[in-house]
Amino acid sequence: MNHKNHLARILILSLVIFGVVSCAKKEEQKPLHPKVEKLKLPPGFVAEHIYSPGENDQGSWVAMTFDNKGRMITADQYGALYRLDIPAIGSDSLAPKVEKLVVGNETDQKLGMGYAQGLLYAFNSVYVMVNHRGNDEFERTTGMYRIQDLDGDDRYETVTLIKLLEGDPGEHGPHSMILSPDGQSIYISAGNHVDVPEMDAYRLPRVWDRDNLFPEIKDPRGHANSRMAPGGWIAKTDPEGKTWELIAAGFRNEFDIAFNENGDLFTYDSDMEWDFGMPWYRPTRICYVPSGAEFGWRTGNQKWSPNYPDNLPAALNIGQGSPTNVMFGTNSKFPEKYKKALYTFDWSFGIIYATTLTPEGAAYAASAEEFISGSPLPLTDGEFGPDGSMYFLTGGRRLESDLYRVYYDGDDAAGTDTKQTLTEEHMLRRKMEEFHIGGPKAGAIEAAWPNLGHSDRFVQYAARIAVEHQPVSEWQSKVLAEENPDIAIQGAIALARHGNASVATPLLDKLTSIDYDALSETGKQNILRAIELTLFRFENSSKASYPKVISYLDPHFPSGNNNLDRELAKLLSYTGAPDAVSKIIAQLETAKDDDSYQKTFTSSSDLIMRNPQYGMDIANMLANVPPAQQTYLAVVLGGAEKGWTPELHDQYFTWIRNAFNYKGGRSYVGFIDRARKMALTHVSSSETAKYDEMSGAALLTGNGNDIVESSIQPEGPGRRWTVEEAAPLVENLSGRDFVRGKAMFQATLCQSCHTMQGEGGIIGPDLTQLGTRFSPKDILEATIDPSAVISDQYAATALILNDGNSVVGRVTNEDDTNYYVSQNPFAPETIRTVPKSSVSSVKVSDVSIMLPGMINRLNEEELKDLMAYLISGGNPDNEVFKGAASQSKSE
Repeated sequence: MNHKNHLARILILSLVIFGVVSCAKKEEQKPLHPKVEKLKLPPGFVAEHIYSPGENDQGSWVAMTFDNKGRMITADQYGALYRLDIPAIGSDSLAPKVEKLVVGNETDQKLGMGYAQGLLYAFNSVYVMVNHRGNDEFERTTGMYRIQDLDGDDRYETVTLIKLLEGDPGEHGPHSMILSPDGQSIYISAGNHVDVPEMDAYRLPRVWDRDNLFPEIKDPRGHANSRMAPGGWIAKTDPEGKTWELIAAGFRNEFDIAFNENGDLFTYDSDMEWDFGMPWYRPTRICYVPSGAEFGWRTGNQKWSPNYPDNLPAALNIGQGSPTNVMFGTNSKFPEKYKKALYTFDWSFGIIYATTLTPEGAAYAASAEEFISGSPLPLTDGEFGPDGSMYFLTGGRRLESDLYRVYYDGDDAAGTDTKQTLTEEHMLRRKMEEFHIGGPKAGAIEAAWPNLGHSDRFVQYAARIAVEHQPVSEWQSKVLAEENPDIAIQGAIALARHGNASVATPLLDKLTSIDYDALSETGKQNILRAIELTLFRFENSSKASYPKVISYLDPHFPSGNNNLDRELAKLLSYTGAPDAVSKIIAQLETAKDDDSYQKTFTSSSDLIMRNPQYGMDIANMLANVPPAQQTYLAVVLGGAEKGWTPELHDQYFTWIRNAFNYKGGRSYVGFIDRARKMALTHVSSSETAKYDEMSGAALLTGNGNDIVESSIQPEGPGRRWTVEEAAPLVENLSGRDFVRGKAMFQATLCQSCHTMQGEGGIIGPDLTQLGTRFSPKDILEATIDPSAVISDQYAATALILNDGNSVVGRVTNEDDTNYYVSQNPFAPETIRTVPKSSVSSVKVSDVSIMLPGMINRLNEEELKDLMAYLISGGNPDNEVFKGAASQSKSE
């Protein structure tokens, strides 16, 4: 074989693997834009960088839509709207024609329309979801607006308010809008910081409440503490906004929604990342959203378990991240698999997931893959354009913003428009949902009642909501007389939600008459939830039934099933079972988390090196994750008033003290402290000081949200340091403080990854000789912008797998068979083995695993001391420390 031809083939193959070209048949390739080079794409797909609004002082774009002329309309998160004419695929230039939209009576001083987090072109109008507090620059406040061009001059001169939305919106406010499948209505999604406005109709009956007997602890750092049920919501309205109907609720912050080809609705909801490691933490998740759905978000630690029958489970748990855009490939010119896929965007870690959804029962089975990823790639919004290409934006929070286009240029044919075949259960569920609309209906009870016992959870749920839409007088007696236990339990849940206090005793009599042992695991979960709802809703009138409830539940605890034991512990503690505390303490010492607990599509370790800003927090947590089951039981015990002995208190408060050694999300320490303080209210006043000390009070800061640092911490005030600002400060360093310099080295987490004088981590290079090889300015530049120059020895590597997913980490070794990857800087000894046979390509990351902005906590003097410590290589005798006012050579 000709040597040059051989090399050429190798080059073409490598370009295909890295997404540089879409297929080998291309003879000539234009140089790739640097922002495209970082993208991982499936074979056959081509990405193009179209535009960078930040380079043109047009802000950071977070929303887009296409108008009836095929032009894109976009929105700066904190500014104006823009309209783009984008050149067709294959054009000599990709540069779009961009114009700022002048709306209404706009002037140079006053914006006509903007600050949008959602855009929709429909009904010859642009609907704009404003997220803003009105001011002199832009007077419109948070709500849904409609702008129109009524005279045909291609200018939007009319602004109409559709509905003001109240609450404390921001990034958890109202978001996206989409057209209904029949093209007659608009669906709106809103996060948990905006109130549910008064509606004309409610698919989810308006009887929501906290419905949780778990001892309440609101977020210790104050997030969403004033936000009550039902959290984020989805509604629909007509083009003029005259009538509104609530479709579903119970989300945290679902940013976007999308209909599939069957007319079924989906969203991608967020987690609370500060809750990572807590038993009520729920990963980001793709949710199928049928009529009347509830997804159980509640503030603080009150979020419902996905197992509760009065809310619905996720279609797929994705993992940690920040969900933004959601869209189906229905209008794409992609191959069949990708045309049918649901695309969901993660802002934090720069991943577009493609999820295949297959009808299964009354819902869908889901399987996902990474479609596109990059680092950094803060994904905001996306649409499929009139040309069948995927367009997506990056930006948000004033970050650098870019517009991309992705199209398919491979050999597979474009997918078809053939609709999926729905199951009998799916059609039955839809029949039940007909009773969710338009008020009470004749025949609803007869149709829905038998389906309360249906084996499919989504049919069962739809049937219960159908019953709840009918007058209670028509079905209350049926609940109490029902002999089928599954139907009786679902009926009891409905009655607890809609009945009055007079039903508390007969309802608990009914539930405790059911043979618990004869129920399935799901049946046991459901009856425990029915009992909890009854006790919560009828707090006072249910107290007379406590002995009966205790007698019914006590023999079954512990059960050996973590989900059931959480509920049993909660109920027995709440009702004051005499031996509840002793039984729970025994479990507190021995409970283990299930291997499948909170299983996600993307493991947390896979995210660490995709985004250093968020990844290092994950790395720190994964190094010592709290035991979720034990933590849940500890909070239950925090609210227990009866059954304590001195020995039990000793065991409990010792566990609390040890729990502070674990690493969770930002709120972890605060949650444990609040449980600790709750429990201290149940000890005698003479014992309070003893148990306060035993439980670790001395470890905590004054507000109880953090562990007191043993080393010197920055006093600040810090700033967002730049090389230009910092360089003059480090030109002549002398008389610096060695002790404080070393403390800043630790406080800024440098020591976690770097070794100095034999101490520290091994993820990054040893810095002992740093000052002998680099100037102070060089060191400063590498600290402030760590991604500018990355040593191959310490770079992160993306292993692109055959299934389209990727593993990102530092390859520490390889042999003929495997790559060995370290993904956690705080647990470098944990090595993941990746078979080479599963890897299609290898790509070195251009983002440093070192966290940017690590010195931003420091004031000028602290920065000087840190730089002196780095230059000295940790040597207290270095000349930079000569003449210091206070000096110490002690370690």
